[in-house]
Amino acid sequence: MLTPRFILASASPARRRLLQSVGIEPVVQPSHFDESQVQLSDPAELVQTLALRKAETIAAQMQPSNLPTLVMGCDSVLAIKGEIHGKPANPEEAIARWQLMRGQVGELYTGHALIRISSDSSDQGADARSQKSENTALVRCQLTQVYFAWVSDRQIQSYVATDEPLNCAGCFALEGKGGLFVEKLQGCHSNVIGLSLPLLRQMLDALGFDVTDFWRSEL
Repeated sequence: MLTPRFILASASPARRRLLQSVGIEPVVQPSHFDESQVQLSDPAELVQTLALRKAETIAAQMQPSNLPTLVMGCDSVLAIKGEIHGKPANPEEAIARWQLMRGQVGELYTGHALIRISSDSSDQGADARSQKSENTALVRCQLTQVYFAWVSDRQIQSYVATDEPLNCAGCFALEGKGGLFVEKLQGCHSNVIGLSLPLLRQMLDALGFDVTDFWRSEL
């Protein structure tokens, strides 16, 4: 069996590293989807919709092939006291966000959309639209509670000065310096980094794949 092709519709280095850590070498193809097109107040619904739109954007560019192909889109937000937060727009917003987050429990939502691209058809008369309709899509959401430490204004300013929180949904990187300011997690650890590995395994299973299918090139 050929090793399936896994396309990550995200520019996130953290998501790419997570996939590589479990033996999946993704083809990185950011969707550049305009997230402002989606305005939803429910965080779970928001991240699932955005994840699906990103995956669909890339899937629409794919041609059916005999090589098994999957496209994954993801999106994450942090909710504090019911208010949704994504990446901070600037250092000032990041500082204000951390002053709100410290000592609080945040809810980190990550939407996952996995699309299996339809295989090439022997019916040469089928048009592209009918081929696309055969694609199979799964959409799921994972929630992790994040307990933030009480950090000083000086620590907040120093952390923001590293630029790390400016590139992260939720304004912190668990796998980086931001991990120092997280007391504990309740739920999936990798979900906070950007992609839930247990949920990915379940979604692959549901689409007829085994995670070890992606290791065949190493045998």
